[in-house]
This record gives sequence, structure tokens and C-alpha cells, in this order.
Amino acid sequence: MRILFVGDIVGKGGRQAVAALVPVLRAELGCGFCIANAENAAGGSGITRRCLNELGTAGVDVFTSGDHVWDQREFADEIDHIPNVLRPANANPAQPGRGYGCFTAADGTRVGVLCLLGRTFMNGLSDCPFQVADRAVAELRALAPVLMVDFHAEATSEKIALARYLDGRVSAVLGTHTHVPTADECVLPGGTALQCDVGMVGSRESILGRDIEPVLKRFATGMPSRFTLADHHVRLHASVVTVYPQGRATAIERIVRDLA
Repeated sequence: MRILFVGDIVGKGGRQAVAALVPVLRAELGCGFCIANAENAAGGSGITRRCLNELGTAGVDVFTSGDHVWDQREFADEIDHIPNVLRPANANPAQPGRGYGCFTAADGTRVGVLCLLGRTFMNGLSDCPFQVADRAVAELRALAPVLMVDFHAEATSEKIALARYLDGRVSAVLGTHTHVPTADECVLPGGTALQCDVGMVGSRESILGRDIEPVLKRFATGMPSRFTLADHHVRLHASVVTVYPQGRATAIERIVRDLA
């Protein structure tokens, strides 16, 4: 089977691109399952149920998240009512929602999805992703042959390390968070696909999805600047992972499409 993994959805423009392009990509590329990171879908920071409802017919089976998952306060009360949204599994266990689960692809294949948060150069408040992955993967492997991991992290070294650690136990470790796609896609010896960052669904005329001038002002002067969202010239970054029914990845391919 083929699985489409979509990078960080940024704001309204990102939602529009996902709604328009994901159904086309699924049909064109023969993808039976789709995962997308939605932690920046609401105004560029956080998630709301309303935003996810806009994407209800877009063909995304599971939404993952990251360190901005609670930026929209109401989402803490909403997440338990949305079964296909995951918060980081190694976040504080007192937080609502869940960090992994099993879902059913179009052909009936069971797909486990795990969302993890990195610690290097992050806020340092999450538990060890390696230890949490051990527990979650052991549970998921009993339920699903195909296991996909969204590792929302800053450091490429940490992302590669986790993929090497899980090689042969999961189908793919795909990175999110930096909004910049990396050119390191590969399949490791044990059959785990790796890409350090899939990228984003956001404006290509921006700095990580934000308008250019406010960000330049902050870097050039060191003074506070309100980062406004760029919703024009939206580009979708994604990756397609080809997986045997038993869960071993055989190929990974980067996808880039512009919203007309």
C-alpha cells in the first residue's frame, strides 16, 4: 500500500491547499491512507475543531500535532471528541487526548500512527521519546502491521537517531516541525522509511509560513515584531511511503505541489 504524509498545515491557506490537493494526490498516486500534521492549522498556531471540520472531506485519515497543539485554548476541551487527532504521546499524561492509535485504510489494512515530540532544542517538558516509543510500538504492533511515526522535533540528529532506534519495528519515521523539507529520504536496512522533515503546507513567499518583513525586522533589529500569516502562493510538501502488507517500507518519495 501507499501512504501519503502531509507536512505541517499552516493557517487558512494551508487548509485550502490540503482540501484542494490531497484528494487529487491520493487518486493520482494511489494512496490508501493519509496523515497530516495540523498543529498550525488554526491561524498559524494551534488547532480547532472548526478548522478540522473544514478538512473533513479532504481525505486526511489522521491528524497529528506537536508543541503548539494547545495554542488554541478551546482545543483542550475538543480533542477527546475527535478520535482521529493525536497529540504527542510523550507529553504529560495528564493532558487530554491520546498520542497513538490504530486506524483502517481504504483497503482494510490496519495502520498504527504514533505522534512524538522531540526534546533537543525544544521546551524540554516532554518525556523521553525513545522510551515512550518502546511502549507505544509494542502495543501497536499487536494491533496493526503498518506503523507510522510523526516525530515533531527540531534536531535532525535526534530524528535520525529515533529512526535508527526503531528500524525494523515501524514502517516510517517522518519528521515535522521545521517547515523545511529535507532531501534525506531513504529506507533504512530494517525496512523503516526516514525523512527528517516533510516540510509544510504554506506560502512559498514567506519565512516558515509567516510574512517576510516582520520576521526580517526581528532578525535584523532584535526588536519584537508581530509575525503575521502569509496565505498567498501556497505550496504543499508531502511524502509518499510504499509499504508491504507486513509493514516493511520499500520506497519513499517527496511530493511538491502548488495551489493554483
